[in-house]
Amino acid sequence: MDTDPAGPQPAPQPDPAKPADPAKPADPAKPAGRVSTGRNLPVAIGVGAALGGLVILTLLTVKATFLIYVGAALAIALSELAGALAKRDIRVPVIPVAAGGAAILTCLYWLGVQDALAALALTVLVIFAWRLPGGASGYVKDVMAGVFAVIYLPFLASFVVAMLVPADGPRRVLTFVILTVCSDIGGYFAGITLGRGGRHLMAPAISPKKTWEGFAGSVVAGVIGGALCLTLLLHGHAWQGVLTGAAAVLAAILGDLVESMIKRDLDIKDMGTLLPGHGGVLERLDSLLAAAPVVWLLLFVFVPVH
Repeated sequence: MDTDPAGPQPAPQPDPAKPADPAKPADPAKPAGRVSTGRNLPVAIGVGAALGGLVILTLLTVKATFLIYVGAALAIALSELAGALAKRDIRVPVIPVAAGGAAILTCLYWLGVQDALAALALTVLVIFAWRLPGGASGYVKDVMAGVFAVIYLPFLASFVVAMLVPADGPRRVLTFVILTVCSDIGGYFAGITLGRGGRHLMAPAISPKKTWEGFAGSVVAGVIGGALCLTLLLHGHAWQGVLTGAAAVLAAILGDLVESMIKRDLDIKDMGTLLPGHGGVLERLDSLLAAAPVVWLLLFVFVPVH
């Protein structure tokens, strides 16, 4: 209980004329335009190299094992997405989405496109029925979240499986992965180097770290990677690689922005913490998922399957 009759006293204000405490050094000023990476770069590179090594190992040995790798990544990403949506009281029907996603990918690889489309349609119907016992409250948002999860994860990933099916499938998938990685690496290093003289934000309301300098770096790296991959791996033409690389970069950046918008809407920083230096698995899949149908289509046109 306060016994001071004058009431609580205001907190003492610092004397502007008093010099700063020499035992507490002032914060050093950051160089103008210096871009903070926000990640442990050596750890991030190590994790990225390990993930890429698994891609190469599965593709160049028994390519069907790549499906297991994709399925495991999608299962973790689904868990991250469901956990993030649950913070807004949106319940994803995880079991039918996971089972249906596995059916879509399996049918596409072993049976064909028509069976995969049938699996997709049946998955949506099962989601409708699965949520019925939960009552009317929240039914629409939960069902729509389930349908969104199916389209966002296994359906978009099915285009990677479609690239894998032909005899030269491992080289097609490797081209797709290289182009997306080129976009990511080119944008990252251009952003932290060219951005030192002053950053030009691309979409500050969505992703405050995206800059036009990084976009330029992504495009340059993507078109160079595309020209090399199409000529060396798939025996195509350099101009085809340039177009494919540029389109892959645009799609990858769109995927990254979409995932950033989802996180802003849910008011979270990362989808997960499984990958040190990267965040969650979905942080690594966002650009790949968006680029998959674009790269599949262009490779299908430029390098016909025999």
